[in-house]
Amino acid sequence: MRSTLHIVVSLMLAAGLLVRCTTAPSTPGDRDVLLQRATTVMSEMNKDDPGLDELTRKAYGYAVFPEIAKGGLVFGGGYGRGVVYEQAQIIGYADLSQASFGLQMGGQTYSEIIVFENKAALDLLKQGRLEFAADASAVILKTGAAANARFVDGFAVFVRPIGGAMVEAAIGGQQVTFAPK
Repeated sequence: MRSTLHIVVSLMLAAGLLVRCTTAPSTPGDRDVLLQRATTVMSEMNKDDPGLDELTRKAYGYAVFPEIAKGGLVFGGGYGRGVVYEQAQIIGYADLSQASFGLQMGGQTYSEIIVFENKAALDLLKQGRLEFAADASAVILKTGAAANARFVDGFAVFVRPIGGAMVEAAIGGQQVTFAPK
């Protein structure tokens, strides 16, 4: 089982390296669209749970992924692009890539916010060393979720479903790559 996880993570890393050069949107117009979508999603998620605004203001930084699409049938994958903030200032863009293997079927889209508790956690993203394994947990955003959130290894992850349906009992991980503004 552990070797399967290593294979999945290795495949994910290889996929991440292939798209690493495309982390930042290629045109100013694309950057504006991504920023607007991230701002809209952040506003909507703050309405769902007002404590999220306080958490992100106290945190060292955060990344907002307006839409991540994932799907799978035995093998699965997902991808989303986001905006990275350090002390409330935009510092760059990020890609989130997922890979998984196991019992899974379907497809779904969701928004995700990764909150960085401190500089060391955000530096992992900047250095290209931010990965979440199968045991990383995300909190589905609802009222009060942010107030009760606990940072694990300097990170807290919040997701908000958008659409689709997926059944899964799979192992895998996420890799996040960064490109400065």
